[in-house]
Amino acid sequence: MRWSRFAILIILAAVLQAGFLARWNIRPDLLLILLVFFAVYCGTTEAIITSFVIGFTADLIGSSMGPQIISFGLFGTLLAYLHRLIAIRKMPYQAASIFVVGLFAAVTAYLLSRLTSQPPIQNVYSLIFATSLYSAVVGPFLFLPFAWWMRIKSHRSSRN
Repeated sequence: MRWSRFAILIILAAVLQAGFLARWNIRPDLLLILLVFFAVYCGTTEAIITSFVIGFTADLIGSSMGPQIISFGLFGTLLAYLHRLIAIRKMPYQAASIFVVGLFAAVTAYLLSRLTSQPPIQNVYSLIFATSLYSAVVGPFLFLPFAWWMRIKSHRSSRN
């Protein structure tokens, strides 16, 4: 793993997520896409470490500390172990993984943030569904540039 490239990628994604993409109410979650990318293309140990770092970054740009690091770390770890059993290399499987992990991680983070008596958000479940769906549509197309930046061989060919 090239950790300096990882740090640059995470900082860039966090800046885009908190700045440019924050204009829209429903937007793809770049940190979620990165979570699934590293869970699919890295070893188990590296995927677990990156899951917690990405969750910490999501907490930094979010409203409270703690819920994202727990939910991203938990579901990133589960996806890394699941990837050892099931290959998630094709785009439809990657999109499904992003959607499912996005739903579970966002609901878990929301429920954890409610424990800290954060004010409730209107239509939170439709917002979670839409964000997960947009992330699933955009995410697999970003995997190839991410793999190029991280110098990870994606092994995509026309025969797959």
